[in-house]
Amino acid sequence: MPGTLVAMPGVLPDGETVPVDGALPTTALREVGARGFGVYLHVPFCASRCGYCDFNTYTAAELGGGADRGSYADTVLAELALAARVLGDTPPPRVDTVFVGGGTPTLLPADDLARLLDGIDRTWGLAADAEVTTEANPESVTPESLKTLRAAGYTRISLGMQSAAPGVLAILDRTHRPGRAAEAAREARDAGFDHVNLDLIYGTPGERPEDFAASLDQVVAAGVDHVSAYALIVEDGTRLAARMRRGELPYPSDDVAADRYLAAEAALDAAGFSWYEVSNWARSEAARCRHNLLYWTGADWWGLGPGAHSHVGGVRWWNVKHPTTYAQRLAAGCSPGLAREVLTPAEAHMEDVMLRLRLASGLPLTALDDAGRAGAARALADGLLDPVAYPQGRAVLTLRGRLLADAVVRDLLP
Repeated sequence: MPGTLVAMPGVLPDGETVPVDGALPTTALREVGARGFGVYLHVPFCASRCGYCDFNTYTAAELGGGADRGSYADTVLAELALAARVLGDTPPPRVDTVFVGGGTPTLLPADDLARLLDGIDRTWGLAADAEVTTEANPESVTPESLKTLRAAGYTRISLGMQSAAPGVLAILDRTHRPGRAAEAAREARDAGFDHVNLDLIYGTPGERPEDFAASLDQVVAAGVDHVSAYALIVEDGTRLAARMRRGELPYPSDDVAADRYLAAEAALDAAGFSWYEVSNWARSEAARCRHNLLYWTGADWWGLGPGAHSHVGGVRWWNVKHPTTYAQRLAAGCSPGLAREVLTPAEAHMEDVMLRLRLASGLPLTALDDAGRAGAARALADGLLDPVAYPQGRAVLTLRGRLLADAVVRDLLP
């Protein structure tokens, strides 16, 4: 089944210790930004916690007095200064993309989000055509705040709609009213945003086919140029998982999720959208999320904020999770990095196959070893790979292949 690419999971992996000053191996600095360079900025604050959410986020009650939202921008700017020292004489040639995620970034004042973007520009320089995205909840933006963000240089906004059905929103513990996401999308276009995305979640217990159809209709009518649609993933430790364990809600059905995905493909294709990644559709090539493409094609990015992940020159690291600990480390002049790993060639190859195969551009067959090419031949015979692209030397998933993407990946790897 098409799955969610989780950017900010609640549980961080193990790894080797990050140096106190955050220094990177010389080998990692040699070609910084050669394949593109982006900045991810994590804002960990939420007004309330959604029942399905396992991301590194905190409500005011969960933080107590331990972290000050008002000083958060200054804390992130301190990490940005540390990042500039780490890269030193080998800065990226430019910042191609910026993505501000969360949490709910737009709980910060729009002026703070503008100041953070200015800090990135002053530190490394934004490319003239840089894509600058912020995530937002529909109820956390106004026409005025959107205009401020657009004037500050934000070019793209991604709104968490999830569903148009009141019952589905209630099960997910979403607080915006049905219809507000589409309104916010129109307000963003009126404010001058170049690109607007709406996020959907499908397969929620109790969601009817007509509920999802109404969500798709509302997305198309909102006039957005990008749609992300993900199957509901039930993460351990969430309120939704607890409700399912108690038998209050049934677990998601793979068959239902497959039906919803096919419905999304049919409705979006008819409305002029094309898939470019298993869970993402855009009206044009220009509307594709360049920041996510940077992830999916193995480029470099620096992650700012608690729990944020970074990748530079084959070294991946992640920051401490809690905003208080994050701020304390930076106040002491130390890296907030918790741990890191240096990807082996085998690990880098595995990730490259896994991510590129999800793209509509597919994977060059030359990237596979003999066993992988044999697996690709089997996938072709099973109707999982495009018979037109295959003779041209590329493994591209068919619609049925998208439904079974994880299984195809397993067949292409040792």
